[in-house]
Amino acid sequence: MSITKENKKNLINEFSKNEKDTGSAGVQIAVLSERIKNLTEHFKTHNKDNHSKRGLVSLVNKRKKLLNYLSKKNKSEYSDLIKKLNIRG
Repeated sequence: MSITKENKKNLINEFSKNEKDTGSAGVQIAVLSERIKNLTEHFKTHNKDNHSKRGLVSLVNKRKKLLNYLSKKNKSEYSDLIKKLNIRG
């Protein structure tokens, strides 16, 4: 259900602005998107796991807030990130 350390490192390297950037909005959105994708795969086999569904909803809400923040702050970075992650239409 969770992501591996090396998968998280790869995401951070791909979406970071410099080598010490681990907490920018783009990196956080990428990590959250990977966790959301893993949880949706988990629910294909465990559809009655209500405790994890609650966690999924909170992850989706957190990602939505970060995307809203990024769209207000930097439109071009927001549109590039959406295309890279293939989220939202």
